[in-house]
Amino acid sequence: MGRYRLGGLLKTGLVSLLACLWLSVSSLTTPAQLGESILDLSRPTLTQSVEEGEDAVVASCVRLDGHCAFRVAAPKSDLNGRVQNIEKVLAQIRKAYVTTPDPVLTIELRQEGGEVSQLSSATAATSDAESPADIAPKSPGIYLAVSPQPPVKLMNLTRFDANLKGVDVETAAEEYGEQVRSSLERARQERQSRYLLIQTGICVAVVVLLLGINWAIMQRERQLRTTRSQLKASLRARSQSLQSVLDERQHWNVTEVQLRFAQLVRAGLWIGGILLILSRFPYTRIIEVRVIDSLYIPFRLLLIGLTIYLAIRLSFALINRLTAVLASSYEITPELNRRMQLRVNTISRVSRGIVILTWLGVGILSALTAIGLNIGPLLAGAGIIGVALSLPAQSLIKDAINGFFIILEDQYAVGDVITVHGIRGLVENINLRITQLRDEEGRLVTIPNSEIGVIANHSSNWSQADVYIPISYHTDVDKVLDLIQKTGLEMKASDRWHDAMLVEPEVLGVEDFGERGLTIRVWIKTQPLKQWDVAREYRRRLKVVLDAEGIVIPAHIDFKSPAS
Repeated sequence: MGRYRLGGLLKTGLVSLLACLWLSVSSLTTPAQLGESILDLSRPTLTQSVEEGEDAVVASCVRLDGHCAFRVAAPKSDLNGRVQNIEKVLAQIRKAYVTTPDPVLTIELRQEGGEVSQLSSATAATSDAESPADIAPKSPGIYLAVSPQPPVKLMNLTRFDANLKGVDVETAAEEYGEQVRSSLERARQERQSRYLLIQTGICVAVVVLLLGINWAIMQRERQLRTTRSQLKASLRARSQSLQSVLDERQHWNVTEVQLRFAQLVRAGLWIGGILLILSRFPYTRIIEVRVIDSLYIPFRLLLIGLTIYLAIRLSFALINRLTAVLASSYEITPELNRRMQLRVNTISRVSRGIVILTWLGVGILSALTAIGLNIGPLLAGAGIIGVALSLPAQSLIKDAINGFFIILEDQYAVGDVITVHGIRGLVENINLRITQLRDEEGRLVTIPNSEIGVIANHSSNWSQADVYIPISYHTDVDKVLDLIQKTGLEMKASDRWHDAMLVEPEVLGVEDFGERGLTIRVWIKTQPLKQWDVAREYRRRLKVVLDAEGIVIPAHIDFKSPAS
């Protein structure tokens, strides 16, 4: 039931988020306002390239109350100034239009060179902003008049504007006039009391809906935090089986993804809701446009960062799932559980490192693309640098390849005791480049993986204590062999050493005739890393038994015959 509740909650939040963002964006532009479809325009500046080259011509929206009234085109260096001047004139005309009772809007199309009436200096600035070279031959100027005020020049129709419409100059001028008329009429309607009351009711409903969804998501976040804390405490316990550890790690990563996603949905809902509220009123709609324009690139970078984070967490969950499948394919006995856990930890750690580096690379490239950089030359340059560095980096490549096969073939893992080049120590760290050992004197020895050849692993699956016992030539060998065998059986039967000793000690017999006397050899098969503890305890017990029987372990050569 918890999963179904979570799925429904996340679906509801995501749908609400998309709805808020769609409504806020749809409030900015509609096909009726633009004449042509605006769906092919890039957000947030609504600019579009018309020509390519150094003097590229781009198109942009002229806004009125945050809505895109119409589009104009100009060289990229002149576009912003032209749009700002047209918006200033259009705002003054709107003011006159909405404050005049029963206004009559007259739109005149005049050829360049005719009489011009100016409403203010801003109108004159608009005329000056039009470069003569950009004005189409015999192109008309668009003049607006709100009776009883004189006509005011809004803009000159350039050849770029006509090319943007895809029609002749006269038809384009007529279309611009109709779009201006529609925008002014909408601006007047949006300032009516009835419209403002309706929008206020919509905003209240949106706030109530946001508060309800926010409360539900916060409740779910509280449950996820509790679950995460419990899993974290459980993972710290040392008495769990390997399968349980892997399952809980996978559950922890999935819980982390769900928690971060819920937080993202909640933040997105509030941002979308605030933008939606701002877009409902003509006085604040331009704030929404400016916020979207200013936060467009930071929002994309934040979204990329969150996506990479969630992808890394999901990859961790997948790694835990795959390692759980690997562990379940073996018959994990208590003896092999620790060994398999060491191997799984090593593979998981290396896999997580590779995943982090891979996703960080993808995130960096995506971020560079989001801020407008062309990553093609960057990738080409990186390829050239990689080829240039391949020769001096051969040792690093050899380290990585050898390290990969060491982990894949399970030659050793973190926690094993190995001997490499005469150095014996505990493996504390292993990655694709190096292996670090802690030797018997506590020194940390770092060995490049490319230099690791013959390895002696003292703790792979099981270990063995190899015990040599010297006795005098005058001692009854059969009696000593019997005492050695009984001592081993008693030790194996004890509660403390029963699990550490896998089988009963194997007495091989007389191994050698040496200077000290006879040498008897004993093998004791033990749990990994327990051979030294078992050997020490076995020697202690055997010394006690031999002393009790009066059998002396020789310390030097004794050539004297027994006392006669």
